[in-house]
Amino acid sequence: MAVRRRRYQVRPVERVASHGATAQASAGAPRSVSGKPSDNITRIADFYGAYSDAVLHEDRGHLGQALRSHYLTPAFQKELAAWEKREHADGVLRAQNVPLAWKVTDNGTTRTYTEAVVTLTWGNTTTKLVVDMARNSHRIFHIGDKGVGRK
Repeated sequence: MAVRRRRYQVRPVERVASHGATAQASAGAPRSVSGKPSDNITRIADFYGAYSDAVLHEDRGHLGQALRSHYLTPAFQKELAAWEKREHADGVLRAQNVPLAWKVTDNGTTRTYTEAVVTLTWGNTTTKLVVDMARNSHRIFHIGDKGVGRK
């Protein structure tokens, strides 16, 4: 008995997003993201990406809290808790909801800390935050409208 072989037509790969929309694979060059654990700008970007995901897919606060413990100094965690109680908003995002996108831009380094501007985007609205991270501990000790050197 002869085995009959089927011929398959090669088609572009399609991916189905969680909300049901279909996206076709890009024929362009693949995107890449790079960083180093020793680089404070990379660490700030890693924190904001992971924290936004954690808050968006909330697991009763466990992951968000773990990220805060890992990336923020203990003193700043206390300061942030007081700010959140007073403002009724998330102190890391300075908002009551999660942004659709974020971008981290180097804003300079001193002998003791690195400063970055974090741009959070909600639709057509953006918010800019200044984030300061200690160079020795690689932990965030300030988030605000202005950097610690410009208070």
